[in-house]
Amino acid sequence: MSAATPAASTPDRVSPPATNVPSTDSSKDISSSADQLILEYLRARGLKEAEKCFLEELERKASSTDDKSKQPETAVTTTISQEELVKQLAIFAQKPADPHQNALKDSSNVLQELSSTGTPQNIQNLISSIGQVGAEDILSLDPTDKHEGFRELEAWVDGSLDMYRPEFRPILFPIFCHFYLDLVQQGLREAAQDFYSTFSHSISSVHYSTLNHLSTITLPYHVQTDEVAQRFRTEKYTVRMSRSGFSLLVGWLTEGFGGEPAGSGEGFAGDKGKRGRAAVMRVVNNHLRFDVTSSPTSSVNARTWEESTGFLSAVVPQTNGSTADASAFNQSKGELKLGPAPIPEDLRTETERTLQDQAMVDHDPGARYDLHFARQAPPPGLVMPSLSDLPPRPPMFQSVDVKREVEKVRDMRKRIRLDPSMLNNANANTPQGAAARARALPSICAYTFHDVGEGIPCCEFSPDTSLLAAGFSESYIRLWSLKGEKLKGLRSDFDSSSIRDSSSLSKIREKGGSTTRKLIGHSGPVYSVSFDPVGGSATPPRYLLSASADATTRLWSLDTMTNVVAYRGHQNPVWDVKWSPMGIYFATASRDRTARLWSTDRTSALRIFAGHLSDVNAVAFHPNSLYLGTASSDCTARLWDVQRGSCVRVFYRHDDIVSTLTFSPDGRYLATAGEDLAIRLWDLGSGKCVKKMTGHTASIYSMAFSAESSVLVSGSADWTVRCWDVKSAGGPRTKARENGTTLTNGATEEHPPEKDESESSSNETTDLLATFPTKRTPIINVQFTPRNLCLVAGPYLSPETR
Repeated sequence: MSAATPAASTPDRVSPPATNVPSTDSSKDISSSADQLILEYLRARGLKEAEKCFLEELERKASSTDDKSKQPETAVTTTISQEELVKQLAIFAQKPADPHQNALKDSSNVLQELSSTGTPQNIQNLISSIGQVGAEDILSLDPTDKHEGFRELEAWVDGSLDMYRPEFRPILFPIFCHFYLDLVQQGLREAAQDFYSTFSHSISSVHYSTLNHLSTITLPYHVQTDEVAQRFRTEKYTVRMSRSGFSLLVGWLTEGFGGEPAGSGEGFAGDKGKRGRAAVMRVVNNHLRFDVTSSPTSSVNARTWEESTGFLSAVVPQTNGSTADASAFNQSKGELKLGPAPIPEDLRTETERTLQDQAMVDHDPGARYDLHFARQAPPPGLVMPSLSDLPPRPPMFQSVDVKREVEKVRDMRKRIRLDPSMLNNANANTPQGAAARARALPSICAYTFHDVGEGIPCCEFSPDTSLLAAGFSESYIRLWSLKGEKLKGLRSDFDSSSIRDSSSLSKIREKGGSTTRKLIGHSGPVYSVSFDPVGGSATPPRYLLSASADATTRLWSLDTMTNVVAYRGHQNPVWDVKWSPMGIYFATASRDRTARLWSTDRTSALRIFAGHLSDVNAVAFHPNSLYLGTASSDCTARLWDVQRGSCVRVFYRHDDIVSTLTFSPDGRYLATAGEDLAIRLWDLGSGKCVKKMTGHTASIYSMAFSAESSVLVSGSADWTVRCWDVKSAGGPRTKARENGTTLTNGATEEHPPEKDESESSSNETTDLLATFPTKRTPIINVQFTPRNLCLVAGPYLSPETR
């Protein structure tokens, strides 16, 4: 039985006998697969004219083939594989003079080079109809190059010296993202998913949330409309490297030197290696910016390399038209006035006189120290603001101001002082250890909401701890009296002319009442509530602010239990609202990427703080009311000058959304936290990150400093409250804990924790003092009273029924 001539590209195959079975049908199938590949390429490039010409050519070939099939002679077919077709489409061809150079890189010489290399005439005609083309364009459409390029880059990073490996690993994340987005953009969905499943495990865990978001981008339309994808496309990702490390990277990209694993065969020097490195180099040239430092690799902490990468140029404001890094920008803004706000002399005098009078009446032996607390020395190292630096306020003080200042002095005298250093070298299993623990950790009072329906996005305690307010997803606010007193509003049928004094005002109050009250007025979920701070811990608050998804902020009177003002200005949902410590002013944060400053006597905003690249999730005032802090989904926090409306500090180190922030009462520090499960402590004066505190296993919702700024308490979606030592150096924990001190949920060295607890504690830093678990309650609010009692609250999540 005679055999037909084998196909040109498949020498190891034998076609069916030509004398018995005609080969016309099989050749049509093989050629149609090649034609389909060319059509897909033309459609991906949007070359409609070339596609039309190619289809006409196929029709002419089909008609001529039908005519020939009627003849008795058997046609001999020549087929090529997909890989050979891709090569003949000018992906890469060696120059005879220099085998390391691509002969088809120059678009103007493509046809000439194709003729010299013996490329079939029909392929030349096809490329000629396409127009200008080069190997760099066609290379980007080959999915195998990206797969091979990333595999080789990862192997080069893992095969590098130990001292360079932490420096090289951050480059994997941006190149992975761009390769994945390129594949999706080209319509190669299966190749993109295969690339993601193969290499996503090699990316650092701090980027898992971004990777999960990228996995939802599966269509070219998604790449064009998704905010994260467009940020990768339009902004340059900054990577920090040493001079020596950068030289090694350039050497590998250009020549394939260094880092080759043992036993890898031809390694990075083969044809696939060159094409893979070319794919990596395209991303490096077009989408990365390298911050080359003169510091030697050994002098930089391993975690610093990862933390110094990201979209730095976009989040840092420009200075004199040029973009600088965060540290240079912060230094250019000069010194900040972070000392406590001064008290008017007449108010101070009246406060001291009141303290002396009450000390004589109450016969309190400790009251003789009140004057000492009333006139404390200014904290060292901080610039004190003057009265003229503060925002405008009423020229005359009121009786409520005197009561507030008097109670503030009493709170300072009766405060329980927390000293975390007492836990150093203390054994919790001894009486001395228990006493040290009592002096170091706060007492925590937890409030739990049950049967909350669609959920409680927010809640807050009043400064005097007499009220608790919660905002609900059903668009209303509910108040509770924590002292058991009935909350009464005013009747709607009273005559305002009949009110002459406080006694006549009490007559028009409602007869009944209960310990809870519902406030209705918003038309969307309520995301934030805030009690006015004017009365401090001396008197109950008179007003409540609320922010909602209906893009409004409302002011409620707690005397009448009614809505007084609706502040409109934001174009999107308002995520947060906070009062200024001096009252009168308040700030809002919105999805429209701005924060705004308001005053209660105006319905329009006084200042608009614009500069964040995504949602502003939270706001907080500095204790002296001169500065406003904002936390954003662009992974940064900023500090703004309230008077000028300008940004004076940028805090960039988080790896994900920053959802909450708080200032220390002494005015020195800012704590930020969010979706990356880390709390960062910032020095406001220098703008530098003091330390990173880790231990939570889910999103962090709220934080609060103790009155003397020595302890930080955080509440999280992991159903725990955690206490942190602000003054300690921190750092990763090398052992579980020494001397039998409590680790987590009461576990000690003698009684180790359960398996899942030990795994979750592996990322805990040494400044974690204690963890207080709840059953199933995510903690959405944490507050300290002036006397250092910690109050927390959250909704109970019932187990899901199957």
